[in-house]
Parts: sequence; C-alpha cells; structure tokens
Amino acid sequence: MKKTTWMGLIIIVLVIVIVGFTRNNSSQYDTFAQCLTEKGTTMYGAYWCGHCQNQKELFGGSWKYMNYVECSLPGGNGQTEICKQAGIEGYPTWEFADGTRKSGELQLEQLSILAGCPLQ
Repeated sequence: MKKTTWMGLIIIVLVIVIVGFTRNNSSQYDTFAQCLTEKGTTMYGAYWCGHCQNQKELFGGSWKYMNYVECSLPGGNGQTEICKQAGIEGYPTWEFADGTRKSGELQLEQLSILAGCPLQ
C-alpha cells in the first residue's frame, strides 16, 4: 500500500477511537444531575468542608451540572454575602425548588425523592 493510504487509514482509526472515547466519557449521573439543576436544587457548601467534598464525589464527573454556591470566603474566614442572606448555617445545605432545605450529607436516593428526579 502507498504511504498516503496508510496515513488515511491511521487517521480514520484515530477518529473512530476519539469519537468512541468522547461518547463513553459521559459520567454515570449526568442525567440525574441535570434534572436536579432543572428542578431548582442547589447545594450550598464550603471548599474546606469534608462533607461537601463527599457530596461532590458521589456525583463524580457529573458534578459539573449541579447548582453549587460556594459560601466560604478565601482563607475560610467568614461567609459570602449570598449565603448570609440565604440564612445558610451549615454545610452542606441542600435547597429545593419548593424552598425546603436539608442539611448534611444526603444519599443520591434521598436527593432523587426530595427533588423528584429519577435516579438511573
């Protein structure tokens, strides 16, 4: 085979591999996290909060779809104005569309029930 034919075949194989990787690179809970966001669910947290980190880890790469409000000021000294005005007293605090709140770590099943989002 000619060198150009080989190069063409290599390029086609690379494109197929990259497209396949991209399609399979979606995270397990993308649809669930998007539903929570669409239904108005928000998590208030702090970067230094271990419980908040646990919540984020439950979602894995799907966390990027979540509504999240950072409440800690840099250095962990104080709370942002938005969280003060919202009356956030602990982390994590989950707020739902109907205004109800739940504090502490929640399992995905609990979030599913509270927000009305199916967990696949």
